[in-house]
Amino acid sequence: MCGRITQKDGELPGFTTITLVEELFPPRHNGAPSQEFWIIRRNHETGDYQRDRMKWGLVPYWADPATLRDKPINARAEGIRDRAMFKAAYARRRCLVPIDNFFEWRAIKGQKAKQPHAIAMKDGSPFAVAGIWESWTDKQTGEILRSFAIITTEANELMAQIHDRMPVIIAPVDYERWLSTLDPDPRDLMAPYPSEPLAIWPITGKVNSPRNDTPDILDPAEPVPEEQRRDLD
Repeated sequence: MCGRITQKDGELPGFTTITLVEELFPPRHNGAPSQEFWIIRRNHETGDYQRDRMKWGLVPYWADPATLRDKPINARAEGIRDRAMFKAAYARRRCLVPIDNFFEWRAIKGQKAKQPHAIAMKDGSPFAVAGIWESWTDKQTGEILRSFAIITTEANELMAQIHDRMPVIIAPVDYERWLSTLDPDPRDLMAPYPSEPLAIWPITGKVNSPRNDTPDILDPAEPVPEEQRRDLD
């Protein structure tokens, strides 16, 4: 799964967007579900790529947030085309979530606590993970709630060392195709991203609390000895 991310400015190098929200937002070094983040979506009338703020945790347009038990933060690529919660958004409302890194936890033999890791591009550049978004309108007040979920897929060889899932990373060459509705099912783009461009390193348990939202979240920690690591279930 993907449950924690870093998003500094929500920009993707070389990809021109129109920013819909003028307010300035501080970077999120330890961003968590229920918080707002920048996402990029395509305006299918103008063709513009728009950068907007949305809440992490999907609320479908047909649901009532007050009674919705599950506001999923992730959508599995394997079932996204068929599950009622996701299929309409997947076909018509795909987005990119610009991030600088994401976090994952690895089980440690004999301990309840897990070892957190940061995963980023080796060159430190921001990258895009695949998402879907929804817009829900309160019929009484007219208030609009826009939300998103991040799509996950099977882990690549690097990620498989600590977890069996990873977010779908979209390569720059595929940004436009992912955001277009001309292809309602670009399933080939939801494959595990190659391991070679990525870096992974252990970090401290400071990341476990979203209240800790400072750059030193990414400071390396001492790795857990191999004999203490537990195989993935």
